[in-house]
Amino acid sequence: MYQSFFGLEQQPFGLTPNTSLYYGLPPHEEAMEVLHTALVNGEGFIKVTGEVGTGKTMVLRLFISKLEENYELVYIPNPTLNPLELKQSIAKELQLDVENISNLSLNDLINNRLLDLNKSGKKVVMVVDEAQALSDETLETVRLLGNLETEQDKMLQIVLFGQPELDLKLQQDNFRQLRQRISFSYALRPLNEHETYSYLNYRMKASGFKGVEVFDSKVARDIYVASYGIPRLINVIANKCLMLCYGFGVYAVTRKIVAEAIKDTNEVTKDWHHPRETSGFYLVISIITMILATVGGCYLIILGSGA
Repeated sequence: MYQSFFGLEQQPFGLTPNTSLYYGLPPHEEAMEVLHTALVNGEGFIKVTGEVGTGKTMVLRLFISKLEENYELVYIPNPTLNPLELKQSIAKELQLDVENISNLSLNDLINNRLLDLNKSGKKVVMVVDEAQALSDETLETVRLLGNLETEQDKMLQIVLFGQPELDLKLQQDNFRQLRQRISFSYALRPLNEHETYSYLNYRMKASGFKGVEVFDSKVARDIYVASYGIPRLINVIANKCLMLCYGFGVYAVTRKIVAEAIKDTNEVTKDWHHPRETSGFYLVISIITMILATVGGCYLIILGSGA
């Protein structure tokens, strides 16, 4: 509704990660640097964790998009697989025919394919998304796959993306071998107040907005506090703010508009306090009421019923 009002070419605060709107903030840039360094060093296991909404999917997509031509990608988006299904998915990603293949033959098939790729100079990277949902048996299979190596190199580098529950799972005694093999790890943190302010206005400009800043430092602080600095919640609140701006016919977000957006959003922090000014929504209702009263010659209007 508000794209043409603000002169935008695309929605700046959608919930689907959009790499064209990526803003290189420290937590995401640091995660990308850790991933790059681990790959260059040929490490077997790499782990990236973060709370829901902190930008794991954005980092994952950027990481995949930046893989060089000498890397072969094995992407596992669905972690709710048993060990056999996992190996079948890996084989399919490696363009192997897995129909009517036994579990033992499947192991040999994958191993031989990895050897062939290694001899041709290809490095294979397996990326597992939402890894906290892997069953214990499947996670143990992942560990065993990480053992595949030549005398010089790991034949399969494995990147685990997951929520903090993955860290808790790996603390179990039965995963101590896997835990010891994770040589590079990064935990995504939420944005701070300044990063939230920069993020909001960068996204507006990257989406085509040509005017002065829509989110000043005060409203950015309100959004930061209410959202815990989590990008997904920032997007939810900011999107509602733009809808309210469109409804009120204004081009700058006010604290009253932010207050309305936050009130309508679940999962916001209890530490956020509604500003003392009259709510933007009720202010507009009051203005409409006064106009109607003046035009109609009536000075009392009860909303929802007859005069």
